Amino acid sequence: MQPNVPICSLCTEPAVIYQRHEDRHLCGTHFTADVKRRVADIITIQKMIVPHDRVAVALSGGKDSTALLLLLNNLLPQWHDVRLVAITIDEGIGGYREDTIKSAEQVTGRLGIEHHCISFSDLFGDSLDTILQGRETQACSICGILRKKALVVGAGQAGATKLATGHNLDDEAQSVLMNVFRGDLSRLIRNSSIGSSGKFIPRIKPFSLISEKEIALYLMLNDAWCELPECPYTRYALRREVRSMLSGFEYKHPGTMLHLIESKEKIERCGKGSVNLEPLRSCRECGDPCSGDLCQVCLLRQSSGH
Repeated sequence: MQPNVPICSLCTEPAVIYQRHEDRHLCGTHFTADVKRRVADIITIQKMIVPHDRVAVALSGGKDSTALLLLLNNLLPQWHDVRLVAITIDEGIGGYREDTIKSAEQVTGRLGIEHHCISFSDLFGDSLDTILQGRETQACSICGILRKKALVVGAGQAGATKLATGHNLDDEAQSVLMNVFRGDLSRLIRNSSIGSSGKFIPRIKPFSLISEKEIALYLMLNDAWCELPECPYTRYALRREVRSMLSGFEYKHPGTMLHLIESKEKIERCGKGSVNLEPLRSCRECGDPCSGDLCQVCLLRQSSGH
């Protein structure tokens, strides 16, 4: 045993992580088991996956979605007649997306999981790089709208009953804070898995209580870590600033991100029945469910002249 190496709180093995909010050290074996248990628990408690589901995993090829596919595949024997399929979106981002698509193809090939790839060029007529010419500062907003549409199309083509995304605790906490900053109460309490009445495929987020740091360590311990480039458009994102700020708060005040998620859940419960959300309608152009006359994709096409 190396000197000054912390010992796992559950055994005598050297620890690989200190969970500050739990005030405990865990070795690789107990950490991996802990992540698996927590993900299985949230899936069970929230009934994210039920027998006979066909779960489409939004697989970008990056760390979060790769870890999600690996873990769901590991949990698969626990569920009756549940199948996985992976959906990768090729936005057409030069010098970036090629590497992540290759990573996605490698992991699905290794696991033997059906893999579908949907490209912006095929779906919208142009790559994201082309669409963003002259409005790069709007990159994340525009990409987010088009990616959501592409994932829905891909999941529908794959016959999926659920769409699983790799959004982690950090992502969810950042979203809460961003919606508070924007004063967007309706988006803050919106839940895409409830009240769809079959109008869209419910989205599930099994990693919503697992931190980004824990996901990275999970991949390393499972020999699945891969260095990949960062999307070149992230420099324009508000989320990048919020991420940096929130990381600082979490370091100084462990549990900050969990408390933000808990606050969101309390607001959802308090707002239930008292906040008038726009009822779902059908887009008059494409027929997709939306809150207004036009869905976000059609509004975007209208504003860009496409």
